[in-house]
Amino acid sequence: MGIELGKLGVWRMAAGVDAAFAAEVEKLGYGTIWLGGSPGGDLAIVDELLAATDRITVATGIVNIWADAPESIAKAFHRIEGKHPGRFVLGVGAGHREHTQEYKKPYVALVEYLDALDKAGVPKESRALAALGPKVIELARDRTAVVHPYLTTPEHTRAAHESIGSAALLAPEQKVVFDTDPERARATARETVAFYLGLSNYTANLRKHGFSEEDVAGTGTDRLVDALALHGDGKALAAGLQAHLDAGADHVSVQALGADPFPAYRAIAAELL
Repeated sequence: MGIELGKLGVWRMAAGVDAAFAAEVEKLGYGTIWLGGSPGGDLAIVDELLAATDRITVATGIVNIWADAPESIAKAFHRIEGKHPGRFVLGVGAGHREHTQEYKKPYVALVEYLDALDKAGVPKESRALAALGPKVIELARDRTAVVHPYLTTPEHTRAAHESIGSAALLAPEQKVVFDTDPERARATARETVAFYLGLSNYTANLRKHGFSEEDVAGTGTDRLVDALALHGDGKALAAGLQAHLDAGADHVSVQALGADPFPAYRAIAAELL
């Protein structure tokens, strides 16, 4: 596999990442920065982060296929690859049904987008695909180098690994809250988790992997919130991330919730990196 993700990465909204952030994450030993929030356009933020670091990989998690034409994204990819070869992963995905004006089925649109990236010379080895269900996981396995599930658990990771094997890297996202007070940590987690419980693709996936209708209703039960956003000290967070690795993940993308992500990143790095 040509691309290097490392054991752990950090996931953060692109608007919250700058050169100083990237340099600190690299110093802590993380292998990849995943840029959330559909960072499209010319991907200038990727240039900035790679220029500020020496080895870390930067990945989009994800470019929304409905928002940016594959030809323009391919042009940005080739610019970045020319400056920083082997350090950029172009992650794409279909976004959310509720927030997108869709003119065709998401799976068909994903296939067509990947076809266009092929035509524009963006290699499979530098691509990732957001994937939850079995059909898209198989597409990601066959057409990209990295399968990137979001808002999942080790149970989902185990099932995805059975489908992927060694054909692609499996890189799930996992939320964490660095706080040993369970009630306060859950309150922090719910501010983020509740949004996704209004999106049918996520709730359908969670029901397939051990959660009930009650668990995914409203802002979610404590059981669900605790699974989707690990909380505790560094050892507890590291144990939860290790569960993904033990289930077959090649890499875990860590989203630290709260105003300052670095206490969590430092505590996890001390345990796992």
